[in-house]
Amino acid sequence: MKPKEFIPTRVSLLNRLKDWNDSGSWREFFEIYRKLLFNFALKAGLSEMEAEEIVQETVISVAKTIKEFEYDPGRCSFKSWLRHLAQKRIADRYRKRSREPLVSSPTDLTGETRAIERVADGNAANLDALWEEEWQAELFAAAVASVKKQVSAEQYQIFDFYVLKKMPVGQVAKVLGTNAGQVYLVKHRVSKLLKKEIDRLKDEMGDH
Repeated sequence: MKPKEFIPTRVSLLNRLKDWNDSGSWREFFEIYRKLLFNFALKAGLSEMEAEEIVQETVISVAKTIKEFEYDPGRCSFKSWLRHLAQKRIADRYRKRSREPLVSSPTDLTGETRAIERVADGNAANLDALWEEEWQAELFAAAVASVKKQVSAEQYQIFDFYVLKKMPVGQVAKVLGTNAGQVYLVKHRVSKLLKKEIDRLKDEMGDH
């Protein structure tokens, strides 16, 4: 099956979601956004189990409110709307934690505690930054996947080794049987295509 692309403001998909019985569209939505929501919850300091619950709870929130959502990037983008729903679910999770008896162990007092302290008091600025980081990572991955289809396998491999994997140019040339000049040329061409694709996706999202 073709991987779902990260194109979050396809109006057609959003409109189809307003039909709760359209299981295919809801499955597509889940496949596109599950990773984004899961990683966002993890970076907000939640456990993997809690992050999975945040994904499910956010999707339920989308289902409950999608009929009222009107796509208008100038007023409220899909990106902002989805972030707002996810942040509310994360805040609810921390409020629930605060009401639970504290059971600590040596491991509980390390990175987990610091992560909780970052966001437990409703520090929206931190959550906004985390969301933006995850969103841009998904956007970049989608753009790379699209550009990969536009260039030859050899060109993509050069770009992957030199730019994405940060391999030294001499090593790239040696491993792939080419020369430094060709590596630089491929980097320039593919980087230009990548920037164009990122701009296209941002235009589609109203994310500028």
